[in-house]
Amino acid sequence: MKKSLIFIALLCCGASAQVNDKRFTPSEEFVIDYHFFKLPKGRAIGSTAGISMHPDGSSFWVFDRCGANDCVGSNLDPIMQFDTRGNHIISFGANMFVRPHGVFVDIDGNVWVTDGEGPNGEDSRREGKGHQVFKFSPTGEVLLELGKPGIAGDGPYEFNQPSSVLVGPNGNVFIGDGHGGRSNSRIMKYTPEGEFIKSWGAQGSEPGNFSVPHALAMDSLGRLFVGDRGNNRVQVFDQEGNFILEWQQFGRPSGIYIDDNDMLYVTDSSSTTRSNPGYDEGVRVASVHDGRVTLFISDPDEDGTQEGIVVDKQGNIYGSLTGGMALRKYILE
Repeated sequence: MKKSLIFIALLCCGASAQVNDKRFTPSEEFVIDYHFFKLPKGRAIGSTAGISMHPDGSSFWVFDRCGANDCVGSNLDPIMQFDTRGNHIISFGANMFVRPHGVFVDIDGNVWVTDGEGPNGEDSRREGKGHQVFKFSPTGEVLLELGKPGIAGDGPYEFNQPSSVLVGPNGNVFIGDGHGGRSNSRIMKYTPEGEFIKSWGAQGSEPGNFSVPHALAMDSLGRLFVGDRGNNRVQVFDQEGNFILEWQQFGRPSGIYIDDNDMLYVTDSSSTTRSNPGYDEGVRVASVHDGRVTLFISDPDEDGTQEGIVVDKQGNIYGSLTGGMALRKYILE
């Protein structure tokens, strides 16, 4: 109990200098519960980049790849809701997606998701799915559909492998469009009704450009944080796309979450000695005010693939894995 209180205090208060550079590993300090999320009978979790939480902390939403590496040919529901005890509530979205990716729950409980491209580039075009962003009601009704089904493009109402989506306090929608290779590398901004406002960024490593804008988060000041994974950095913008700063101390960001105390959690699922020397895969925690990493949780798996991350109001951490096909809850002993 004492350790848990200390841990929560560190997270809520910005952490103290005494934990700077200290490496907390799950094998030594944490227990990982792989069974917290109780799936429907007979259902296995698939590759999962997206996990989100209702802003009031009342439930979790998971967007998996139909118990496999993609949803091509599957009749399973990839969008699943769980209560705070990990019990399954509802599932929907069968036969709508090829490669589920990002998920975000807005203040009204609506569920926003991004669908990329099938494992074979022709899967999306052939099946008429992918390269889209959807808004669902909490019960699975499609409320808004952006992009052209199965068709990649770079116009204002087209996407090419969109990775992430976020809804700001005033309802404007931000989309990280691009997942590498021949895909786009930009941030798209729309009105709550889906009308295009603006976009910024292109393929490149200069400030304001991107190489896989994989994750999005917003702090209490309304600044937009972008996990620019291919460039090994987090970039920060205002909501008009003006560049503010960049941080390179978070490895290769796959997932980003900012809690009510402006603590920034960043997952690194792909740093290697070749792609990002000197960085290990895991979760890094810092204050959004200075970016100083005060806590690092190394990934216990040799090929760590945790991409999604959320944190509840008690400081518990939850993650989703792609290659590892699993969900996690971190419990500090």
